[in-house]
Amino acid sequence: MSLKRISKSILVLLILAVLAVIGGKAYLNHWGEAPLKLDQDRVIVVPSGFNFHRLSRQWQAEGLIEHALLLRAYLRINNLGNLVQAGEYHIASGTTPRQLINKIQSGDVIQYAVTLIDGHTFNQFVETLQGDPRLAKEFQQLGTQALLEQLNSPYSHPEGLFYPDTYHFKAGDSDLDILRRAYQRMNTLLETSWAGKADALPYNSPYEALTMASIVERETAVSSERSLIAGVFVNRLRKKMRLQTDPTVIYGLGAEYQGNITRAHLKAYTPYNTYRIKGLPPTPIANPALPAIEAALHPATTKALYFVAKGDGSHQFSTTLEEHQKAVRQFQWQRRSDYRSSPVLPRKSATQ
Repeated sequence: MSLKRISKSILVLLILAVLAVIGGKAYLNHWGEAPLKLDQDRVIVVPSGFNFHRLSRQWQAEGLIEHALLLRAYLRINNLGNLVQAGEYHIASGTTPRQLINKIQSGDVIQYAVTLIDGHTFNQFVETLQGDPRLAKEFQQLGTQALLEQLNSPYSHPEGLFYPDTYHFKAGDSDLDILRRAYQRMNTLLETSWAGKADALPYNSPYEALTMASIVERETAVSSERSLIAGVFVNRLRKKMRLQTDPTVIYGLGAEYQGNITRAHLKAYTPYNTYRIKGLPPTPIANPALPAIEAALHPATTKALYFVAKGDGSHQFSTTLEEHQKAVRQFQWQRRSDYRSSPVLPRKSATQ
């Protein structure tokens, strides 16, 4: 065979090889844009430490893809790399291999949500997180004091330090993750609000303002009343009058409180009984949302020193003791059958 014929043969083989490569790439790209064979939506889990090489074998075994080698070849010819982000992923019917790869490389994981309700206590927050089966439970092993130490909190009591809101999380996150985020959010909002506070308020620190906000939060869920409630308490502090607010008494009673506050409760001494102590209680009594914080830092200008629940969730405000006693006789002594001290409303975070 002549050299010329050999050269032509080699050229033909090279052309065929190139055509095979082009054809193979075209086939792989067509495969990457064709829908996966899913009869319905699926949720898949990408474990921590996995890459596409391991995932391709797992998906082949689960029937998500037909051949693991196809996925690996597709990744190679398109220079998509082999790194993935762990988590749970929702894979809709009709998803293509290319879309699946993009979703996992971008970390488009399933997001869950848990809501910490305005005015709930720290213990209620913990109960909410413990009751969510999708969160890993780590708080109980760590404990409150160790958590506060981890957060570098200057306070030894957790009440009021965690912001009520809806928090989104992914599979693998823990209750501690949510608490850390809630703590940082409260810190940020309180710091910002304190910087813009009204002048001449009777608070020595942001923490005292937070304590007042927690009382306002527990006294009313009527948005139009928050600054008025705060204004009454500020007036009483300035006049060295006791706050005499039932929610602080209830907080101090703890498990002893069973739904009805009595005269004996009002007389019993606890550090939180504002019928017995002067000034603010030693800590917040709940976790307030931003509207209550803003009310505490921007109280209404009012001459009122008293208020009483009217039974429909709102309050009657009075400037003198005589007016207040009259309101008490009207709204407390002759209660309606459907009387309630606060409105029956879904209490979600009012933060925008």
